[in-house]
Parts: sequence; structure tokens; C-alpha cells
Amino acid sequence: MFGERAEVLEYDHQMIRTPRADYPAPAVIRLQHQIRRPRPRVKLTRREIFLRDGYTCQYCGRQSGDLTLDHVLPRHRGGTHTWDNLVTACKGCNHRKGGKLLEEAKLRLARKPVEPRCDVYSVFTPYLRDDRNESWRSYLFLGN
Repeated sequence: MFGERAEVLEYDHQMIRTPRADYPAPAVIRLQHQIRRPRPRVKLTRREIFLRDGYTCQYCGRQSGDLTLDHVLPRHRGGTHTWDNLVTACKGCNHRKGGKLLEEAKLRLARKPVEPRCDVYSVFTPYLRDDRNESWRSYLFLGN
């Protein structure tokens, strides 16, 4: 902002204190030039995998709160701990599959596992829960 590379559109509820002066903290800034950033990604956690799969076993389709994670390609056969290799499974299906491949266990996936897209709402929702950050709503097209 001091180098005129950004313009403050809204100020925050906090102050930035320096030895010589106090400045209102910016809440919303507009950059003069676009800066390319990597796409934000959803963190790979058990909870996020359960959410992606809708708390449903990907083999038999049973919905339950008592699910486990299963590696489609078992780790001991070269499978990785990634979005496209992890699915939710009920304990019965997970036990039936064990360390086998899908064909060996005679199981099919309900749908192919993919990494979920990270959208603006999931990134900013924790920030917007604080009523003091209300100024962001109009910039994220969420209304008042």
C-alpha cells in the first residue's frame, strides 16, 4: 500500500502498531496488478474424505456414521495415501476387501474418487463467521 501496489477498499477492526505510529489494518485490498497464485486445495483428512463421499460406503452404498477409510489400491501393492486412492467403506466391506484389488475381492466403486475442488466459500467461511469481518460479504457476492 505504501508502494502504491495495492489500494485499501475496507479497513479491519484491528490496528497495526509500530514504534512510530498506529495504522488501521486493511481488511479488503485491491492489487494494481494480478498476481498468479496456486489454486487452494482441500486438506486431505478423514473428515474431508467422509464429506466428499457423503458418509456412504463406496462399495455397498450403506450410509453410516461408523465408516473406515480404504485404500483402493492397497499401500503394500504401491497404492498412495491420496485423494484418488482413498474411499469410505463400512467395516464389512473393508474387511472383505482386505489387501486385495477390487477385481480380486469382486467389488466395484460407486463412483471414482477425486480430489474435491476448493471453492471461495470453503476458504472464507471460517473468516466470515466473525461478525467483525462483515465487510468481506459484498466482495464475495454473498449479500448482507
